[in-house]
Amino acid sequence: MTAPVPALRWTPPLDAQALTGVLEKVRQWTPFDGGALLDDIATALDDVAPSGAGLEGLAQRLHEHLTRLVDIAIATEAAHEDHEAGRLAQRARALHAERTPADHQSAVGHLRRMAWAANELLERLAAIGCLKEAA
Repeated sequence: MTAPVPALRWTPPLDAQALTGVLEKVRQWTPFDGGALLDDIATALDDVAPSGAGLEGLAQRLHEHLTRLVDIAIATEAAHEDHEAGRLAQRARALHAERTPADHQSAVGHLRRMAWAANELLERLAAIGCLKEAA
């Protein structure tokens, strides 16, 4: 017969405060919606430019899409392992950091650059298997 081996007492990896923080982040999380992204890209690249109020909402949504796509590229390590994905993620970050111009024509141009960057990054991430094709 073998002698019992003393085991270390188990301690949870996170304390209550850290678990509360994790729970809050899980509650705020929303799944990636490729259909909504493609709808916003189509709206931004449409022949008819969005108007004032619609422009601000669309700009905010495109900012969120760019953030999510860059996060996916980083989490899957595509930004480091695939040169093209890394370049597109860097471009998306740069566009995200720019402020939307005040005048309408420049704002529409900025919006379209963001939409184009989101579309290219989405296509690249799908091509290398980080995402399923968006519908």
